[in-house]
Amino acid sequence: MVPGYEGVEDGGFYIEPVAAELLSADRARKEVDYTADDKPGTIVVDTFARKLYLVQENGRALRYAIAVGREGLSFRGAGVIGRKEKWPSWQPTANMVRTRPDLYAEYAGGLAGGLDNPLGARAMYLYRNGRDSMFRIHGTIQNESIGHATSAGCIRLFNQDAIDLFERVSMGARVKVRSLDESIAIEGPYMDDAWGRAVPETPETIAQKESDIAMIAEQEAAKAEADAIAAEKAAKLAAKAEKKRLAACKRKGIDEADCPLPEPEVSATDAAAAPIVVAGESNNG
Repeated sequence: MVPGYEGVEDGGFYIEPVAAELLSADRARKEVDYTADDKPGTIVVDTFARKLYLVQENGRALRYAIAVGREGLSFRGAGVIGRKEKWPSWQPTANMVRTRPDLYAEYAGGLAGGLDNPLGARAMYLYRNGRDSMFRIHGTIQNESIGHATSAGCIRLFNQDAIDLFERVSMGARVKVRSLDESIAIEGPYMDDAWGRAVPETPETIAQKESDIAMIAEQEAAKAEADAIAAEKAAKLAAKAEKKRLAACKRKGIDEADCPLPEPEVSATDAAAAPIVVAGESNNG
């Protein structure tokens, strides 16, 4: 278990620990040197490197890994934290409901805060000129998404990081979202690795991505072959069972159209869940 990412009870909910493998490659919260000229207390979001910084005194900052959704990519410039919420409610936008009714229509009226709410345990709302910009920094119910670009949402953090940042940030705190030029100047160029995670773009990571893509292709081909072999075997067994069924009916003089189907097999799980009636008892009260 990585310190700071243990399971935690919060607001009546239990937040699961973050798996250690999701915190590799500098995705765990960490205090680092900070060379940009942003003032202490500023939140700096880099959607290209997929990092968030809370600037500290003396050239230091707390660095958090983030996931960036489509809405998160649409904002550039600066604003302030105009609202903070614990276990916030969530409502999909009209555009989300219109374009993906299969996913969002049932939540059109809103979803209360909780473990199934995509905003996670905390949300900080960015305001500009006194108005809600619709840009949020929030937790997540998908820990595996951190470090990735996602199809929806703004700026996601692990719930443990969202809680940590929430407690450190004051209302009115300045939020700056870097441009691509600013990101490259400070962080250097970034790219997606073979799994879609943001990593520095270097000759080594480019070569590693090519190697990983080849490995993934081999694994997928091997799985497809194994699935095809398993499907062929299952089809042969099914054909054999069907032939046996029809032959048994023929011996009994039963017409093929009236030949009864075999009883479905009862799994161990179903058997364990079945009610147990003790001899001499009834369910009639």
